[in-house]
Amino acid sequence: MKRTLAIGGVAAGLLASALVASPAQAEKVPVKPLAETNFAAKQVAAFWYGQKMANLINATPYNVETKVSSKVVAHLPKEPASVKAGVVGSSGDQKATGTSKNVNLPRSSGKVFFVGADNKPHWCSATAIQSGHKNLVATAGHCVFSTAKEKATMNKWVFVPGYYQGKTPWGLYVGKTAFTHFDYEVYGDGDFDYAFVAVYNGVQVTDVKTDSVKNWVDKRVFKTLAEAEKAQKDVEIKQTGWAGKIVPFVSKPETVVRDKKNKEYQQTWIDVCSWAYWQNLQAPALTADNKAPATKDAVEILNKGRGQTTDFKTAPGTGVKITRVSLTEYNSAKDEVKINDVVFRVSEDGKSVYFIYDHGYYKVNFWAKYDLDYKLVGKIVDITLKDVGRLGDNVPGQGLAYNQKVGQPTYVFGYPSGSHPDGNYAFTGKTLKYSYGKTFPAVAPSIKGEALQGIKSSFTGEGALGSGWLFKYDNSKRFGYLNGVTIGVSDTDGNDRYDTSISPYFDGETLGVYKVAAATASGKIV
Repeated sequence: MKRTLAIGGVAAGLLASALVASPAQAEKVPVKPLAETNFAAKQVAAFWYGQKMANLINATPYNVETKVSSKVVAHLPKEPASVKAGVVGSSGDQKATGTSKNVNLPRSSGKVFFVGADNKPHWCSATAIQSGHKNLVATAGHCVFSTAKEKATMNKWVFVPGYYQGKTPWGLYVGKTAFTHFDYEVYGDGDFDYAFVAVYNGVQVTDVKTDSVKNWVDKRVFKTLAEAEKAQKDVEIKQTGWAGKIVPFVSKPETVVRDKKNKEYQQTWIDVCSWAYWQNLQAPALTADNKAPATKDAVEILNKGRGQTTDFKTAPGTGVKITRVSLTEYNSAKDEVKINDVVFRVSEDGKSVYFIYDHGYYKVNFWAKYDLDYKLVGKIVDITLKDVGRLGDNVPGQGLAYNQKVGQPTYVFGYPSGSHPDGNYAFTGKTLKYSYGKTFPAVAPSIKGEALQGIKSSFTGEGALGSGWLFKYDNSKRFGYLNGVTIGVSDTDGNDRYDTSISPYFDGETLGVYKVAAATASGKIV
C-alpha cells in the first residue's frame, strides 16, 4: 500500500510508537524464478567457478541508485495497527556464552554476485536469514530485480557468505527463487526495496576441466551475428559451463558493404589502390586475378576530387578523411607520384597520400566498410561440484524484526566500496565492515521513499547496497534481528561526504513477504 506522509522538520525526539501495517497477502507477493532447474543452477555455478573464478574476482560493486537525496523527518506516517511489533527468531536464540569488547563480525554476511543489465558481473552485500528450510538470503530489492529491465531478475545470481578475494569458505549458493513486495515490483516503490531469495544447497568445486569448443562450432564461420548468437545459445544450453565470446572478423575475400541498412561491417583503413578499386560500384571482391589499379591511377582518381571540398564523392561503403599536417610529416613520405605537374607523396604502406594545396600540407586516408563474419572463441568448462549442505547449516541465519520503534541502536554490516563525492576512497569493498548508530525516520522522494529509516554512517554506496541492519545484535553470539537493508546513501549536510544510509522500514508487510519466502524449499544441485 502507498502511504501518505505528513512532512515535518528535523525530529526533536524520535517516535515512541511503531508504524504498523497489514502483512502482504501471499497471493500479492511476486515470486520470480532465478535458476529453475538443477542443470541451470550448475551452469550458474560453472560461470562463477570457471576460469579460475575470474568472474567472481573481477566483479565490480553494483552502483545503480546508490546515491539518493534524503532528509530526516519528524516521524513515520501512521496507519491503523493490525500487526504488533515482533521478531522471527535467529539461529542464535540461546544463552550467551561470553562477552567481548570488540565487535565480532557475523558469519551470516556476504556478497551476492550477479550479471546486471549491462551484461557485466557485479556484487552487492547481503545477509543469511533464518527460515525453516535454512535457505534464505535478504538484500536490497534492486540487487535482485533490475531497474533497467522493468523489474526482470538479475542473471546468474549467487550468494557467497564470507567471500574474500576469490575464496568461498562456506560454499557458493545459487539463487532459485526471488520474492519482493508487490509495490516494489510494479511501482518501483522505495519503501519496499527489499528482496528475499531462496537458495539451493551450497556447492564447492572439486575439479575444473576445459576443452576447446567442439569443432562444429570452433571451425564454423557464421555470416551474421544472429547466426553466431544462436550457436552460442545452443552451446550454453547444452553444456554445463561455457566461457567464451563471439568474435567478429573481416570476411575473406573482402567485400564492401554498400547497403546503408546493413550495420554488420568494420570500417577499415585501406591503401589508396584498394580504395580506388572500390570506386567501381559493381566491383567484385579483390582476388589474385583481379588486381587493384596501380598507385598512379589510384592517385589520379583521388586528384579528380581534390579542391572541390574536403568531402570527396566516393562510392557507397567507402570514404576518405583529410587532415592538415605539418611539413615534417609531409616530408616523412618519400615516395612521389607526379600527375599533370602536381606532386603527390605516398606513405610506405600506401594508406596515406600527401599533397600541397593553397600553401598547406594535407594527408588523405582511405576507408571501406568491409563485411563481417563471426566465429565462437572459447572453452567448454566441465565443473565437478560437491554439495556442502544448506546455507543455514553452514552459516546460521539472523532473525527478522518488524514494526519496531525507530531510534533503536543498530549495527549495519556490509562491504562498502567506491569513493565519497569529494573523491576520498575510504573503503575497498574487500572486507566486511560495520557502522553503528540509532535509526531515525527519513524520506527520499527520488526513489518514491516516503516511509524510510535512516542511520548515520560513513559507508559509501557502491558495494554497501543490501547491507544488513541488525537490531539487538549480540556481540558474543554474533546474532541479531534483521531490521533493514541499505538501499542508498546520502550526503545530508552537503560536505561531499556520505553520512547517512537509508533502508525501507520493516513492517507487517515485510513479514508477509518473508513468510512466503520462508515457506519455499530449494533442494540440492548435486
